[in-house]
Amino acid sequence: MKKTYITTMPDHIGAFLKASECFASLGINITRVSYNKAVDSHTLFIDADGEEEQLAKADSELRKIGYLQTDKNENSIVLLEFMLRDVPGAVTDVLKLIHRYHLNISYISSQENGSAYQAFKMGLFVESEEKLKEFLREVQELCPARVLDYNHTERVFDNSIFYQSFVSGLMQLTGLPEEKRNDLLVNSNLVMQMLDEKGLSPFKTFDSISRFAELLSVCRGEAFLPRISRHQITKDTEIILIEPPCGSNTTIIRSGGEILFVDSGYALYREEMESLFRSLIPEYDKMKKRIFITHADVDHCGLLPLFDEILASRKTRDCLELEARGENGYREQNPLHKPYVSICKALTFYRPAEPEKIKTLWDTQGEQANPLEQMGFFDFGELHFEVYQGMGGHLPGETVLIDYQHKIAFTGDIYVNMHGMTREQAAYNQYAPVLMTSVDTDPALCAKERGAVMQRLGTGEWKVFGAHGAAKELHIAFSDD
Repeated sequence: MKKTYITTMPDHIGAFLKASECFASLGINITRVSYNKAVDSHTLFIDADGEEEQLAKADSELRKIGYLQTDKNENSIVLLEFMLRDVPGAVTDVLKLIHRYHLNISYISSQENGSAYQAFKMGLFVESEEKLKEFLREVQELCPARVLDYNHTERVFDNSIFYQSFVSGLMQLTGLPEEKRNDLLVNSNLVMQMLDEKGLSPFKTFDSISRFAELLSVCRGEAFLPRISRHQITKDTEIILIEPPCGSNTTIIRSGGEILFVDSGYALYREEMESLFRSLIPEYDKMKKRIFITHADVDHCGLLPLFDEILASRKTRDCLELEARGENGYREQNPLHKPYVSICKALTFYRPAEPEKIKTLWDTQGEQANPLEQMGFFDFGELHFEVYQGMGGHLPGETVLIDYQHKIAFTGDIYVNMHGMTREQAAYNQYAPVLMTSVDTDPALCAKERGAVMQRLGTGEWKVFGAHGAAKELHIAFSDD
């Protein structure tokens, strides 16, 4: 049995030795350790492997010596900015007020900028929100002052409680419940450790996670403004492409009196997307809801619980069933991808699909010999698709639909329109490649799959619907090569 301990240890010689001796005496093996004093001078992450009874004893022993974090109290670090006149002694009155309120300063930064004022930043250890409000009311009589959002700062201003402050910021942004705290703590540390070993600054990693969370958060409610385009394929067939600022596209195909969705975006935007569906499809609440999933990534499967029937390849179904059992899906089986995906699932309120809703239309036997291989057909309304499966360059189970008569293709993440993204989409899509090292399971193989898709399309005027960015119009001419 494996367990991750988030320990709070004193900053002195022999602290880790004491924890190590505790595990060794109980016959528990330490499989991973992560500590960076520049990031957080007290928090040490330890992955341990042992029997359930051994780990329970370790819990008790570490708690006795004060190494396990207790429930979070109301104390926190708040970063404030004071606009002080650039004259001698301007900060003195502010410091006197801080002293009178018994606030501890953990960080100070200020530099002249050629104007008549200095933006004087201070990190203050505050016991309660009420005390902070009282202090702010009084300090406003001395100078303009404001609370800065940590996610916009360039540096860590208190490294003794960094992880807790960092995760609290993420939870506040997205409204996550307290039970998600430890998952975010552990996976934020895992991402940092992995990228630190590859030479990326820890603070760049944490900044990327923060900005990713902020992008997810600011696009909710009235700020959820997806780009919507309509594509008339025939008189009785229309494709509606919904491109949210964050997450995968969702496509609605209306053909021959039937409606099919393709991919579903993040669970975080459930209310916004359902409101949009109702405006686009008057019969939405009464209809049987069917969806086709190109592959089982979290940003494509967030709204699957809304649907009555989920169409997927065999491997995609297997992946979703693993998640439903609480096991690692294909993406999380990759140690480079697991921390980011776990963070993403937490921040977007992901819930696995119910396995009994998943219908497998295509099954392949044996090993796949080519980057892209046909595995069946799929008819929907007036459309007749040939169904192709990739070898897993992006993710095992990835599926491509190609209709040669109407020259349309759905390519998932094997081929996306990188140059056809909105500014918000481009901003969102820059973080996953950093935090996962690559969005593909095998980038070289995925490149071969993209080439194979283009070769399969044949000559003519095509509309290609990737899972990110606008529909791509391609003119493919005949070649003798």
